Amino acid sequence: MVTHTISLIINGTEEQLQVPSNMTLLHALRDKLGFTGTKNGCEAGECGACTVLVDGEPMNSCLVLAVELNGREITTVEGLAEDGKLTPLQQAFADLNAVQCGYCTPGMLMSATALLKRNPHPSEVDIQEALIGNLCRCTGYQRIIDAVLKASRNGGER
Repeated sequence: MVTHTISLIINGTEEQLQVPSNMTLLHALRDKLGFTGTKNGCEAGECGACTVLVDGEPMNSCLVLAVELNGREITTVEGLAEDGKLTPLQQAFADLNAVQCGYCTPGMLMSATALLKRNPHPSEVDIQEALIGNLCRCTGYQRIIDAVLKASRNGGER
């Protein structure tokens, strides 16, 4: 298998790594770099558990090859909190118990973070549309939507 040396900026830090041509960003993050907050759900782009931000936009990391992102900026759920302080969005998820099993939470947080960056005061419909690619089998979504609304009132994603 042919390997490539790539450079990614992960959560603000440049990382150089060797990856095979067929390695997805999901597996590069989890297996090569230890960013296990990015979850491996369906590996088909259906569940959103692997959502990360690529240059600020949400992307299913299971659908893109790591080599395609050489030189790009990636934000994982581990990169949201600063100096151990949760973002208003993360705090709202905790405050409103918008988590049950937690498997979908990193992807939800990443999609909602991107939404709040482009629309600091979204409506409930805006939130539903932004999270349409993120599936949750536990919560029924209302607490997640309420958490994003609360965060939008409390300073958004940062």
